[in-house]
Amino acid sequence: MMRALYSGVSGLKTHQQKMDVIGNNIANVNTVAFKSSSTTFSEIMYQNMSGASGATATKGGVNAKQIGLGVTTGSTSINISSPGATQTTGDGWDLKITGDSFFIVNNGSENLFTKAGAFYVDGAGNLATKANGYTVMGWQVDPTTGTIRKDTVSALKIMTEENMTSPPEATTEATCSGVLDSTNTQANSDGGYVLSLNFYDALGYNYTAKFAVKTIDPDAKTYSVELSDIVDSSNRSILNEYAARNNLSLDAAKANLFGDAAAGETGTAVTRTFKLQPGFEYVNGQIRDKDGVNLNYDANTGTYNNGGAISYSVTDVFGLTGSQLENFNPANIVGVGTSAEYPYTENVVGYQLAFNPGGTNAGTFNYIGAQGNSSVSFNMGALGTQFQNINVDFSQTTCYDNAGSSTMDLVKGATDKTTGTGKKLGDLTSLEVRQDGQIFGSYDNGNTVLLGQIAVAVFANPSGLEKLGDNCYRATLNSGEFDGIGQDITADGGKMDSGVLEMSNVDLSTEFTEMITTQRGFQANSRIITTSDTLLEELVNLKR
Repeated sequence: MMRALYSGVSGLKTHQQKMDVIGNNIANVNTVAFKSSSTTFSEIMYQNMSGASGATATKGGVNAKQIGLGVTTGSTSINISSPGATQTTGDGWDLKITGDSFFIVNNGSENLFTKAGAFYVDGAGNLATKANGYTVMGWQVDPTTGTIRKDTVSALKIMTEENMTSPPEATTEATCSGVLDSTNTQANSDGGYVLSLNFYDALGYNYTAKFAVKTIDPDAKTYSVELSDIVDSSNRSILNEYAARNNLSLDAAKANLFGDAAAGETGTAVTRTFKLQPGFEYVNGQIRDKDGVNLNYDANTGTYNNGGAISYSVTDVFGLTGSQLENFNPANIVGVGTSAEYPYTENVVGYQLAFNPGGTNAGTFNYIGAQGNSSVSFNMGALGTQFQNINVDFSQTTCYDNAGSSTMDLVKGATDKTTGTGKKLGDLTSLEVRQDGQIFGSYDNGNTVLLGQIAVAVFANPSGLEKLGDNCYRATLNSGEFDGIGQDITADGGKMDSGVLEMSNVDLSTEFTEMITTQRGFQANSRIITTSDTLLEELVNLKR
């Protein structure tokens, strides 16, 4: 009878413990990444009233007489493999982890493990948990290779001073592309058809180099590409400063930076042919105008005139301009009649650009600088150590009659639009966690830089982990040890989803059902006690 009383008491205690577990599950129905627990009951022990006997030739065997002494809590198991629902938060630092992996966090004295991926970057730049400020652990970037170094996990300090900016890069490649219209009037002028190239030095400062494309021979489709100036962001001429610093003439400085000539020379000699303008003709060594009046060249005034009211400049007669006028020599005129020409040899401070003049390839690129070359060097390294030479590719250019429209343009970078463009000093604009846990920083100069990787821990028996509260677990002898290194989450097919959180996996319908059966069990055990008490009372009353 006393055994029944104690069995009832053990039943009450055990069902109360199960109710405690159910209550804790329901209380955490909205706790991030909470894993529900379940209770398993176990018999305590049995009292043997008599042992079992075996069968004989004349008598059958007898089973042992045993009376149970109650119930106890056999185990409380964590339902850790069942994922909770996904809640979208939109916060890039809210991470949901899949599979049996755990985030690794540190409370200042030891590594703990959690499924709750509600993180943020604290004031010291560390990636930490929102709930308790534990630092998130992972792998750092090898500064030499720029790749992840998978050694012992350490705190991920994302917002370090060096991570706030991305280093600049000097421009090393440029591409000239588009159409140079064969009738372009600018190419025939002193200033030429203007090309501009924006580029960076190794410190991230921006500069603009200006070039002029000038006609050499329109029929042969040959042009000169000359450096005009280099200015910084405040429009200060770096080219003039370079010439003065090295005691060079401006032409020599231009040739040294962009041309075939060595420093101190003025450039490469090319011959340009100027045709007699309409309305004039060349007869017996004299120029005649449209009225048939013979004109004589006056070297003092640089004009053609008849000694009276009629006067024409050399520009009117042959179209020469600038320094060409100063060096004009009428003795060099060749041909007769209206087809007479004036060949003029000058030094080109730059490179010769040639297109195919005729045939099926008419107007296509031929060479730049010399036969067979598709690119030339812009020798910016001569200006200082913060600059690098820029390889300028002209192979994407063409030349034909495009109805007066020229689209030729210079841009930094190779033909793939990405290589050698150069970059300014970049400021950190955003952070991103990818599915493998790698953290990348995006910068306003276009760079995307790997800053670290969140490592995960995997246990042979994750249900054997010890719950500590604060959504954290500690490794136990039955869960398996943490090696201090961790692993890449993708190693076992898992991933991290950004902007979402794993919610509790508590199933309220199951918990309420368990609550009902637990209440019934508790009620039934209480009846054992009250009934046993009644029996004892009857026994006591026998002496009355």
